[in-house]
Amino acid sequence: MATRKAEAIWLGGVPQGKGLLKLGSGAFEGSYSFGSRFKEEAGTNPEELLGAAHAGCFSMALAGILQQAGYAPERIHTRARVHIEADEQGFQITAIALETEARIPGLDAADFQRIAEFAKNACALSRALRNGSAAISLQARLAT
Repeated sequence: MATRKAEAIWLGGVPQGKGLLKLGSGAFEGSYSFGSRFKEEAGTNPEELLGAAHAGCFSMALAGILQQAGYAPERIHTRARVHIEADEQGFQITAIALETEARIPGLDAADFQRIAEFAKNACALSRALRNGSAAISLQARLAT
């Protein structure tokens, strides 16, 4: 299967430092800072990118499940709100709220709710975030 890549560069301390987030595909590169992450200053942040990834994963999973059920999805628009809060260990993502609206000919509201809930639980990002199924490894070295 595929392995996707991304990188981050951080310069300085916190809160005065600044950083850069890059997708391995080259499709996105954006600056981030303490202010863009924990306040409302310009720039991106890891949580915003996680929200976009989760919305995209869910939308694609929903489209695939709908197709398998015999429906032809025309449009699925999903928004994600990622909540981050301080705790005793620093910060923690406490919730991700997905909101989706879809145009699916011939599908009634009750079946849509059932299928959407199934897709929420089936999408790869939901699964990794829900139960910590993704093994996180680290190789760390000091630059000389």
